[in-house]
Amino acid sequence: MTTTSAERIGGWLLGPLAWLLMALLSTSLALVLFAGTLATPQMLTALTAQPTKDLVMWLVSFAFAIAIWYYTLWLVIAFFKRRRSVPKHYIIWLLISVLLAVKSFAFSPISDEMALRQLLFPLLAAALMVPYFKRSARVKKTFINP
Repeated sequence: MTTTSAERIGGWLLGPLAWLLMALLSTSLALVLFAGTLATPQMLTALTAQPTKDLVMWLVSFAFAIAIWYYTLWLVIAFFKRRRSVPKHYIIWLLISVLLAVKSFAFSPISDEMALRQLLFPLLAAALMVPYFKRSARVKKTFINP
């Protein structure tokens, strides 16, 4: 497999890359917290004592955190390899981030101020980065490898 010489990752592309790396770090920390719950006997006992509905929701959240972590890791690797599919998948990843923020805004028992703060950054990133990834000549020149 040969790779074509592409432009280096730089300029405005450093922002989306930094956002991806920070998201990978935060999802990794979330997975550590989930694993910590499973690692200690007291927390495991408290978790299994929960009603079935709450336990199922916890397991769904854990599975979704694993899926998001894996997708973010794959996207970071593809970003560094300058794969052709990165712009499309980055837009999908941004939309998933917005959906997760909307979900926390609508369904989580947190204050509206905190939920709006969590919603603001994904919305702002999507509003700025989706048009950039769709129309930028630099993006088209950078992500050319199969």
